[in-house]
Amino acid sequence: MILLSLFFACLFAVVHLGIGWLTFLGRTPRSRWLSGAGGVAVAYVFLHVLPELAEHRSVFAEELGTDEGMAEGVVYSLALIGLVVFYGLERAIKTSRKREMAPGQEEHAAGTFWLHIGSFAAYNVIIGYLLLHREEEGLWSLVIYGIAMALHFVTSDFGLRQDHKARYDHVARWILAGAVLGGWALGSFADLSELSIGFLFAFLAGGVVLNVLKEELPEERESRLWPFVGAAAVYAVLLLSI
Repeated sequence: MILLSLFFACLFAVVHLGIGWLTFLGRTPRSRWLSGAGGVAVAYVFLHVLPELAEHRSVFAEELGTDEGMAEGVVYSLALIGLVVFYGLERAIKTSRKREMAPGQEEHAAGTFWLHIGSFAAYNVIIGYLLLHREEEGLWSLVIYGIAMALHFVTSDFGLRQDHKARYDHVARWILAGAVLGGWALGSFADLSELSIGFLFAFLAGGVVLNVLKEELPEERESRLWPFVGAAAVYAVLLLSI
């Protein structure tokens, strides 16, 4: 299990470092592979992560010293916070992009870049850490998590590279690759409580949903509905069968 989790951590790092080589993804209308990858990630959140969090609400209630309904509300609130945080980041980067061409705004644009990449680096540390600590232990849990997150990284990294262009290739991809490997290394010797793991998964769930939808919804992307739906349906069937 340790070796398999390390394999996925390295796979995540390779996605970060090599997204620029996947030139066939950069076209309009949006590549069906990107839309399909997004569908898989969303299916994983709604049919695996959120049900697992609900199943462990009694443990969360005991650790929080409250009833199950309140504990479940706290966990789902963290999912909402994850979504809101990444929505705020998306708004910040769009505002910064409008200002980049204005004289004297170079420092502002650089600050937004570091905020954006720093936030995604923290996101990557969480994803790397959860390779070794998940709500549900076991081989299949690791495999479906690894596949879903690898495909999610393809989608999110493609968007980050479009946002930051040369900065992504020169700086950001190395930070993101190092962050996910660092998260795995942290998970190999640091154990958090089951409640903390649940909180991390909840925050991750909100972040995944927002980061997928922000890539799929803009009209100019001309996203592919049926590859998104088809991939989500196939992964949903896989998750339900397991």
